[in-house]
Amino acid sequence: MLTFLALASVVLLGIVPEQSQAIVIYTGWERHALVGSDIRLSCSFFSWRWTSEDVTFSWTYRPDGSRDSISIFHYTGGVPYVDNKGPFRDRLEFVGNPGRRDGSILLKNLEFTDNGTFTCDAKNPPDIVGRPSSVRLLVFEKVPIQAGVITGAIIGVVLGLLVLIVVIYYLMRFLVARRVFSLSVSKHGKKKKEGSQQRQIKV
Repeated sequence: MLTFLALASVVLLGIVPEQSQAIVIYTGWERHALVGSDIRLSCSFFSWRWTSEDVTFSWTYRPDGSRDSISIFHYTGGVPYVDNKGPFRDRLEFVGNPGRRDGSILLKNLEFTDNGTFTCDAKNPPDIVGRPSSVRLLVFEKVPIQAGVITGAIIGVVLGLLVLIVVIYYLMRFLVARRVFSLSVSKHGKKKKEGSQQRQIKV
C-alpha cells in the first residue's frame, strides 16, 4: 500500500506543471556616444532556473519625442532576427551570448536621429514574468563632460579652499603668538635693563 502511494505521488508530481518565477532584467541606465561611432547596449537577466534552450531576447526602440516604440530585434529558437524595416536594419548586430544570459546588441554608425530609449525584454521559460529594462542613448558630435567629473571638480575646489582657510588661520595664530612673545620678551628685557640702571645709580 505504501509503495502504491509513493508511486502515485511521483506520478502526480510529474503531471503538475512547473511554476514560473520572476525574472530580473538588467541594462545600463544611460549611454553617450559620438556620431559615426559604434556602441554596445548590454542586456542580461537573473533567473533561478538553468538557462533554457527556449530563452528569448527582444529589443524595442522609442525615439526621443515619440510615444510609440518599434521592434528592432528578436532572438528566439537560437536564431537572431533584425527588423528589416526599422532604422537599424543595416546597422544592428547581435553580440550577446544567450547561453550566458547575455542579449547585448551592437549599434553601428550612430546618427543624431538615433537618440532615444532602448528597451530589452528576456524570457527564460518557465520564468517569463519580469519587467523589461531600458537604457537611454544620447548621441553627440562631441561627448560632453560627465556630471560626475564636474561634481568631482567642484568638491576638489571646495576642499582645496577649506584647506587653504585652515592653513591661513593657523598661520595667523602663529604670527600673532610670535608677535606677542616678541613684545613680551622686549618688555621684560627693558624692565630688567631699567632695574640694573637704577641699582648702578644707587651704588
